[in-house]
Amino acid sequence: MTQRIDYASAAPEGYKAFGNVYGYLLKTDLPTELIDLVYLRVSQINGCAFCIDMHSRDLLKLGIAVERLVMVPVWRDAGELFSSRQRAALAWAESVTRVCETGIPDDDYVEATAEFNDKELTDLTYAIGLMNAFNRFGVAFRSSPDAVNRA
Repeated sequence: MTQRIDYASAAPEGYKAFGNVYGYLLKTDLPTELIDLVYLRVSQINGCAFCIDMHSRDLLKLGIAVERLVMVPVWRDAGELFSSRQRAALAWAESVTRVCETGIPDDDYVEATAEFNDKELTDLTYAIGLMNAFNRFGVAFRSSPDAVNRA
């Protein structure tokens, strides 16, 4: 199926509001690579082709090695390929994204707070929430990934 509606054009003020959150996140102390890794993992869980394509490209532009990029879905089995901070962010992203299944247990929270202070964890959770919202737009309205458009 082709793209359904262009949600950014249909409701530009709503899109701008989400963009403001994105802009805020760019100004936080969280490294861009960490945020993009989280965006990618959330998008993989949610099956958003547009976002998977976009964030994979973003990470490649930041210089992440392809060997690391392809290991994101199985980061738990990738040993030290990801730092302890990145692993904590990916674990938190998975727990928050799958909130219906996980209920975000205390153990997940404790692990996240071992690596992130209160502001960082709040900002990380904003990033996870933002990407979950964008994934829902992308899947609901069948946004076409650039990879498909270039083929």
